Amino acid sequence: QVQLVESGGGLVQAGDSLRLSCAASGRTLSSYAVGWFRQASGKERDFVAAITWTGRSTYYADPVEGRFTISRDNAKNTVYLQMNSLTPEDTAGYYCAASRNGYYYAGEVAGYDFWGQGTQVTVCS
Repeated sequence: QVQLVESGGGLVQAGDSLRLSCAASGRTLSSYAVGWFRQASGKERDFVAAITWTGRSTYYADPVEGRFTISRDNAKNTVYLQMNSLTPEDTAGYYCAASRNGYYYAGEVAGYDFWGQGTQVTVCS
C-alpha cells in the first residue's frame, strides 16, 4: 500500500499562493499516477489536477487551469501542487490520491486507489 500525507495548507488572502505537498510512505510513489482533489464544505469531491508517473503529462480542471501547477519529485516520493492567484472559491480540503495505473491522469475518482487525509486551504477575500 501507499500512505499519503498532505501538507502546506493554511489561511491565505485572495491573490496569494500556496504550495501543497503530498508525501508518500510505504511503497514508492514513482510508478503511480497522482491526482489532487478538493472538497468544499457541503459539496462533492472535485478533481483538481493529475500527473502521470513520469511527470510528462498533466491534466487540470477548468477552474484551476493556468493558476495551479502539479509536479512531482520521485526521488523524494512527493507530489506538489503549486497554487497561484488563489480565490475564495478555492477554499476546500485538498486531497492527493494515487493510481496504480501510472499513465492514468484523468479526473475520475474511481481511477485512484489510495487517498491522503487532506489539508485545509482557506482563502479570504
